[in-house]
Amino acid sequence: MTTLSQLSAQNFNKQLYDTYDTYREKSITKRRFGYTTLVSLLQKIKENPQFEVNVVEKSTEGRDIYLAKIGHGSTKVMLWSQMHGDEATATMALMDIFNFFQSKDSQFDNMRKELLSQCTFYFVPMLNPDGAEAWTRYTALGIDMNRDAIALQTPEGRLLKKLIMELKPTFGFNLHDQGRRYSAGATGNLATISFLATAYNEAQEVNDVRKKAMQLIVQLNRGLQNYIPNSVGKWPADFEPRAFGDNIQKWGTSLVLIESGGYKNDPEKQYIRQLNYVTILAAFESIAHKSYKNESIAEYDLLPVNSKTIFDLIVRNVVLKKGNTSYKVDLAINRNEKPVQGRDYFTNSSEIEEIGDMSVFFGTDEIDATGLELVAEKGISLGMKADFTLLKNGVTLYTIKNGVIIGKE
Repeated sequence: MTTLSQLSAQNFNKQLYDTYDTYREKSITKRRFGYTTLVSLLQKIKENPQFEVNVVEKSTEGRDIYLAKIGHGSTKVMLWSQMHGDEATATMALMDIFNFFQSKDSQFDNMRKELLSQCTFYFVPMLNPDGAEAWTRYTALGIDMNRDAIALQTPEGRLLKKLIMELKPTFGFNLHDQGRRYSAGATGNLATISFLATAYNEAQEVNDVRKKAMQLIVQLNRGLQNYIPNSVGKWPADFEPRAFGDNIQKWGTSLVLIESGGYKNDPEKQYIRQLNYVTILAAFESIAHKSYKNESIAEYDLLPVNSKTIFDLIVRNVVLKKGNTSYKVDLAINRNEKPVQGRDYFTNSSEIEEIGDMSVFFGTDEIDATGLELVAEKGISLGMKADFTLLKNGVTLYTIKNGVIIGKE
């Protein structure tokens, strides 16, 4: 049975979703929008007296790391994005959320007032600016800072722990991107958004701190089902003693991990950005009203665990002819991105990952090649460079990895 609080949350979600374009930061249209753009937007919100924006640390390469604060309520909520430099979807959504809080309109004014009176929000967008500029997961020291919660070898990691210990937020949001080919369970549904209430010990026990994160996730999942049905996953809960999420849960902050995955025909993750915007603001509303407390963690356990059952493209029922032998197979193909230095775009290359029976896998796109035959007229030698001369020489099917032919015919 749907409760009144659930109806209220669903209505708020729909309003946020329907009005999103009003608040979307229109200067950002691509994931790799860059550190300079972030700084210019933060300088603008610094002019708004509602916000406090301060430099709280410098990265290894000397870039400023910012903390933005808004609100004056007793419940503290902290969010950070781009701990991994090449995971920018949530950073885009945070810029949209800043616009939401700076706006004035009759539809949301009362809600803004209530949120800011009940909660104080702290944001660290682009926690790893060096990694963001290089478009890499790692910090400039080559360290994955999400494995630096104990050693604290990076200035970015030391900052995150310092803020958690000083602010003692009730809720924390660890905002990431995951690979776009993860599935929600062993299905053909892309895990567009995935959640996790991180484990704080090896036994994956549930105390009151972790329970609150689970309850909030249950409510957020319900809202997302209206837009991406059966495409919300759960990251595996394996305890990682070096990870910040696991440790922050242990340190007393209810930690919600949000992973932005894949959505068909959304390579720049602009729709997933919108879903982040709606989900994060819906979480703020739930925290302010404490409506998450009405949820059962049994529903959290029902969320499908992320799996790897999806390829970008599967070509099914291809007849291959090799010499005098013909046989029917499926081709599983993935598209790989490569960042272009100094640019905001990527180059793409495709690779045949597997040839054979792909009946237990799914393609984001699929082609039924029944009745078609693919003939490899000539073989190729391993190590041959991949270029268009192969086609001129009659080679019609080959596998490339890291620019080298690794398979033939």
